[in-house]
Amino acid sequence: MGKIALVFPGQGAQAVGMGRDVFDNVPAARDIFDAADRELGFKLTELMFDGPDTELKQTINTQPALLTTSYALYKALQQHEIQPDFVAGHSLGEYSALVVAGVMSFADAVSIVRKRGQFMEEAVPFGQGAMAAVLAADRTQLGALCDDISSLTDTATVQLANVNCPGQIVISGTVEGVQAVAERGKEAGAKRVKLLEVSGPFHSTLMKPAAERLSKELLEVSMRDASIPIVANVTARAEQQADAIRNLLVEQVYSPVLWEDSVRYMIDQGVDTFIEIGSGSVLSGLIKKIDNSVRIVTINSLAAVESFKLES
Repeated sequence: MGKIALVFPGQGAQAVGMGRDVFDNVPAARDIFDAADRELGFKLTELMFDGPDTELKQTINTQPALLTTSYALYKALQQHEIQPDFVAGHSLGEYSALVVAGVMSFADAVSIVRKRGQFMEEAVPFGQGAMAAVLAADRTQLGALCDDISSLTDTATVQLANVNCPGQIVISGTVEGVQAVAERGKEAGAKRVKLLEVSGPFHSTLMKPAAERLSKELLEVSMRDASIPIVANVTARAEQQADAIRNLLVEQVYSPVLWEDSVRYMIDQGVDTFIEIGSGSVLSGLIKKIDNSVRIVTINSLAAVESFKLES
């Protein structure tokens, strides 16, 4: 049997009610939800389970909610004694990977991602930033188009934000910059440019003020070397050294998420089974588009945990 990677979703995967089944039925998972409420000083679980959706979608709430759900599902899955060879997460999901790899405690992680969400929301005034999904564009040509648009005026900043899978890239920047890509997308082979409902231009250089604030907070967090190699969003390479991971977490806020590259790297290292743990199944879909020959398991519910079987 080949190697196993655990992967964890980021923003966009949230849904009201996520994690409730493991909360109700798995004591180890319930402990994680209780710890999140205790650490944050408010009932995050009530917001997660009952909504409203508009409040859950706020970045400051979404980030700790997704982390909590992913780690609770991981704790529920531990009964199967999985021994992963790599862990990785998409943007915010990287913090779930860090907790699983023992880099930081869950209590520290849930606190820091709430602050991360706050810093990201406050970095750019509402309405000045935007993100869009660009479908079927050539990656190199799209990057060149973004560079060209960004060079035209000071107010038209735009760059690649998420390289998710072949044919799906997310761009991020000022409203003017993103709109310019929407108008000129055909130059990069794009079939469609779809604006996303987000509260800011995440993973763009406009997020550097948020990164600076996060850097100061991360210096106060105890971090240890990873017990499992973590494939970082920024480099798409495995990392285990605590100080390097700390620096990469800061860079991640304003740098592209190299998800396609990360998955290909893990496959090149011998991974043939990816287990997505958390709300939804976004990463499972992306991985299938990157390489449909690998095994993909989605753990997003109690039923999925109970029916899990790792074939030899």
